[in-house]
Amino acid sequence: MNANERKYPGFIARLRPVGPWRFGSAAGSRDQVDRIYHSDSLYSAIASAMDRLGRLEEWLAATAERGAEAEVRLSSCFPWQSNTLFVPPPRSLWPPPPSPRVRWEGAQFVPVSLVSELIADKTPDEDQWAVDGQSKCLATADRPLAGPFRAAIRTAAAVDRLTQAAEPHSTACLEFAPDAGLWFAAEFGGDEARERWSDALKAAIRLLADSGFGGERSRGWGRAEQPEFTDGLLPDLLLPHQPESGSRDDGQQAWWLLSLFSPSQADRVDWRRGWYSVVWRAGRVESPAGWGALKKISRMVTEGSVLISGRPPRGAAVNVAPDGFPHPVFRSGLAVAVSIPLKAAS
Repeated sequence: MNANERKYPGFIARLRPVGPWRFGSAAGSRDQVDRIYHSDSLYSAIASAMDRLGRLEEWLAATAERGAEAEVRLSSCFPWQSNTLFVPPPRSLWPPPPSPRVRWEGAQFVPVSLVSELIADKTPDEDQWAVDGQSKCLATADRPLAGPFRAAIRTAAAVDRLTQAAEPHSTACLEFAPDAGLWFAAEFGGDEARERWSDALKAAIRLLADSGFGGERSRGWGRAEQPEFTDGLLPDLLLPHQPESGSRDDGQQAWWLLSLFSPSQADRVDWRRGWYSVVWRAGRVESPAGWGALKKISRMVTEGSVLISGRPPRGAAVNVAPDGFPHPVFRSGLAVAVSIPLKAAS
């Protein structure tokens, strides 16, 4: 194994929703919903849970304030259904050659097992796959096209307590199939970090499953059954039979992102190459010191991007607190990245 392809202790967490979930879209419209619960939002939710567990300062010191040496890293949340974990495919290996039967580029998520085949230079059989238009998941063609979730609009009304006048409003959300939900990976910096944080992190996730992830939590949205955890080594939990990816003569490797990423000063990414896109992230502060204040906007590299670097991208947590705010507000851009062969789709 290449020295840069170190394996890290971690776990996969599966969340089984018990009602609607909402992730605000980049456009900020209430009638739109995102299909990914991004890693920066997940980090913020867990920080809030750590605060309620009395470990917020310790959590921030071990993660956001350590930057590239963070003890815990979180991927974004992606769909799962039955025994299948879906992921954003590596942009360097996707889409396959055009097909008259399958619009490959319409798939935002593919089974993680298919990524292993792409890495092994296997072209997907167009007769075996179809894209679910609602979830944008690539599913096997031998099953009905009912993906892990669908976008829906829920209508409610705000009632004035004095006049009893009702003001209806609509909000977009995700509704999940019975045997489906969201999953994410937690990666620890080593065995000591796992011993220090695994139980606390799982406790925070269980707390959030009861209280809710994402938006509209006051309506009971974003809740889940008891989370399911699978412990092991990353990336083996995702790609158990992946061969060594190796590196080029110049020492450069390809890194597939499973989280949003904000480069740190220590990262040495070759931005002239690679297959990546960026997104602007905004949001509001949830703090007694200024509830609802606008966070500073920042630009981040998206999940599924493939970066070229001689070392694993580590990332940074950026302070996005409004000017003059009494404490830092961190947006996590800590990377969860998997080494893959440095090649492009044919």
